[in-house]
Amino acid sequence: MTRNLLLFCAASSLLLAQETRRTEVNPSANPADDSRPNNPKVPGVYALHGNFDRIVVLRFKYQQDLLAGLKEMVQKENIRNGVILAGVGSVIGYQVHQVSNRTFPSHDTFEKNPTQPADLVSMNGYIINSRIHAHMTLAMPDKAIGGHLEPGTQVFTFAVVTIGVMNGTDLSGVDDKSNR
Repeated sequence: MTRNLLLFCAASSLLLAQETRRTEVNPSANPADDSRPNNPKVPGVYALHGNFDRIVVLRFKYQQDLLAGLKEMVQKENIRNGVILAGVGSVIGYQVHQVSNRTFPSHDTFEKNPTQPADLVSMNGYIINSRIHAHMTLAMPDKAIGGHLEPGTQVFTFAVVTIGVMNGTDLSGVDDKSNR
C-alpha cells in the first residue's frame, strides 16, 4: 500500500511539473489596425541613429525572476531607451511566448515549464520608453526554444544581461505592428 501511494505521488508530481501551452489572440490587437492594408507612406525599412550613452551590466542571483529584475533595474538605472545587447546564465524554470500564426490578428502561444532547467544562451531586445521587449534563447539537453521573456523565468546559477543605454534616441514605435 505504501509503495503504491509513493508511486501515485511521484506520478502526480510529474504531471504537475509538465510543460504547459496556451494560445491567445494578442491582447493589444486592434481589429481596425489589423484589417487595414499597409500604408504606402510608411517606408519598408527606415533607420534610427544614436549612440550609447553608457553600458549597464546587470547580474542576477539564484531564484530572481528575470523579467521582474529587468523592470526593477530599468527603473532604478533610469533607462528610457536602450538595446539589450547580450544575456547569459541559467534558469530553473521559464515562461516565454512566441507568435503562432501568419495573419492578423496575431496569436501568441505561451510556453511555461516552472521546473525545466536550461542554459540562457542569448538574450536581446529593446527598452522602449522604459518598457522591456526582451527575447531569449534557452538550451536544454534535447532542444532549444526561444521567444519573448515572460514572468516566471527564474535564475539558477546566475544571469548576466548587458544593456546599451541610448539617451537622446527615441525608439517609440519600433515594435508597433500597426506602423505599416
